[in-house]
Amino acid sequence: MADLSLGRVSRPANIVPDIDLKVVAAALLALLGGALWIGDEVSGRQAALYLIGGALGVVLYHALFGFTSAFRVFISDRRGAGLRAQMIMLAVACALFFPALAAGSLFGMPVKGLVAPVGVSVLVGAFLFGLGMQLGGGCASGTLYTVGGGSTRMVVTLLFFIVGSVLGAYHLPWWQAQPSMAPVSVVAAWGWPAALAVNLAVFAAVYALTKVLERRRHGRLIERPAGNKAGWNRLLRGPWPLIWGAVALALLNFATLALAGRPWGITAGFALWGSKSLAALGVDVASWPFWQAPEQAKALQASVFADVTSVQNFGIILGALLAAGLAGKFAPVWRIPMRSLIAAAVGGILLGYGSRLAYGCNIGAYFSGIASGSLHGWVWIVVALAGNWIGTWLRPVFGLEVERTPRQTSC
Repeated sequence: MADLSLGRVSRPANIVPDIDLKVVAAALLALLGGALWIGDEVSGRQAALYLIGGALGVVLYHALFGFTSAFRVFISDRRGAGLRAQMIMLAVACALFFPALAAGSLFGMPVKGLVAPVGVSVLVGAFLFGLGMQLGGGCASGTLYTVGGGSTRMVVTLLFFIVGSVLGAYHLPWWQAQPSMAPVSVVAAWGWPAALAVNLAVFAAVYALTKVLERRRHGRLIERPAGNKAGWNRLLRGPWPLIWGAVALALLNFATLALAGRPWGITAGFALWGSKSLAALGVDVASWPFWQAPEQAKALQASVFADVTSVQNFGIILGALLAAGLAGKFAPVWRIPMRSLIAAAVGGILLGYGSRLAYGCNIGAYFSGIASGSLHGWVWIVVALAGNWIGTWLRPVFGLEVERTPRQTSC
């Protein structure tokens, strides 16, 4: 039976498909060959970040670590396994990040967090992004890894994600002129030990609250099925327990901080790709205020392979392709209902536009923002959950399902 919401084939849980050697070989060739080429053309550090992106793609696919589905299942049915995994991920990340950010360097490399202001732009952007998550069928990381995993529907979401990102970049100066407060870092304001203690307490409270609400609704907790593989076979081919994915994502984000000097982000790359495409068509995007800041102007003029976010995004797609080949689940579906495609397009635009206004997505604003000690990250998730709530109940209008029980789904 085809899972049309994702655009790939679903198989009975008791059938373990063979490794798709052609897909695995193509993915490995692109990852390893690409790393050698980037190392030669740009730098060894950039090649390492590309491979970290590949590892992120493998983790996201094998753990099926979907932010969108975790929010949707909790909103619709109070199942909280996905949210609990996110709290573990954030706890590990904060424990790693806060001391390094307070010191200002990591292994001799200057580092800084993703700390952004809170204002009208963030409130509107986070809400639109949350709404877009449910209509588009994924978040920023989810869109990339499901594209790599063979989801044809998510290719549509990604294309319109890029369109929305460019529109958001064009309009951002107007939104930045609206009321806002200065960026707040709890690490800088409280010191890292106090900031870590408070954050860990909040994570623990959310973790416990999801258990209480789930038991109140259902009488017991239901975690995601573990699968029927064990040992090295499970590590290589998946599926992984959510906690594996949570810890691995935190560690890989920390590795990104060490190599890039700042945490993992995704959506800035989409704005860059779309703007470069317009520039190639003759549009003077370099005159936009968004692209006149020195760092942005440099990125617009340089190769996309010199951009940290872009190379990691490419790596995520290829890492997910590798994981899908290892799992034997790379099977694109080309017949997708029109209402679902319309939802993907609308959702993609909302995702892209919202991420520019909110200074990030579920990764750059929520995951890396909170790991950076940014107050903006906490505001983002509260408002984005409101958007997810409305988006969840709009899904049936577009012929999309609303899960009532946890299942092994990506986004």
